[in-house]
Amino acid sequence: MNLETFNAADEDTARALLLRCAAVPRWAAEVAAARPFPDVAAVLAAARTAARPWTDAEVDAALARHPRIGEQPPGGGAEAAHSRREQAGVDAGDADLAARLRAGNRAYEDRFGHVFLIRAAGRSAEEILAALDERLGNDPVTERRVVAEQLREIAVLRLEGELT
Repeated sequence: MNLETFNAADEDTARALLLRCAAVPRWAAEVAAARPFPDVAAVLAAARTAARPWTDAEVDAALARHPRIGEQPPGGGAEAAHSRREQAGVDAGDADLAARLRAGNRAYEDRFGHVFLIRAAGRSAEEILAALDERLGNDPVTERRVVAEQLREIAVLRLEGELT
């Protein structure tokens, strides 16, 4: 959908597009309600600040829709396609890398109780693993803030892809 179509769309259609980027209804509603936007940069600026901060429940709902790093989501929907593109730098065929990611994901989930989430787009597997190792040292409150910001970065990146 291009910007003109997004601006002209009915409320439900605009929200549906936004919810494909992040499963946070309050965020989608705020961005949709701010239409029309003069350009994509203005949409992205609104998306960076709408519904700030996301609540724990909103973060949990959005997290539930993200696969583990290194695992490709099943299906052919928009979210699965986004995830495959975002994780393009992670070579699932490298056995050593796959084992390190599995171990890191397990350690992270044991520590924090949810999947490790990072804006993977544009990052190599080594960069992702380094971030995972570093974030294992965070306390739960700090990590929650980091996850919320990563979710927002992912949402904005996905929205940009949808509109350009």
